[in-house]
Amino acid sequence: MKEEAYQFCKAYILGRLQRITKNIIEINASLNSETKSSAGDKHETGRAMLQLEREKLSQQLLEAEKTAQLLKRVKASKQSNSVILGSLVKTSNATYYIAISAGKFEYKSGIVYCISANTPIGKLLLGKVKEMSFVFNNKEHKILEVN
Repeated sequence: MKEEAYQFCKAYILGRLQRITKNIIEINASLNSETKSSAGDKHETGRAMLQLEREKLSQQLLEAEKTAQLLKRVKASKQSNSVILGSLVKTSNATYYIAISAGKFEYKSGIVYCISANTPIGKLLLGKVKEMSFVFNNKEHKILEVN
């Protein structure tokens, strides 16, 4: 299940990078066609909005690339008794894969939440071992397995 969760995260970040890149290409094409349009206030406003959108997408691309680099550091095959980056953690309430925030992964044996180590629950889990308990959202969780 751990390898499948890793592949889910990998597909998630690849899809995100592709979507952002596609949007940047579309905005660049729009900016190029805007230069061939008529001049005037309307033209300048539209152009400025496209440039702002391109800057926003460039920032998102940078963040997504950082996330992809972080995922490359995750070793899906590495085993540890304590929760580390790349751990699959089964608790009394849910199962978590500590890598990147990629959302809910539905696997044949249940749901795995792919989370970043920087999320509130990720921070609580790091360093914990099997049988330890912690409180999250006023609810007690017990770690049943760490893989």
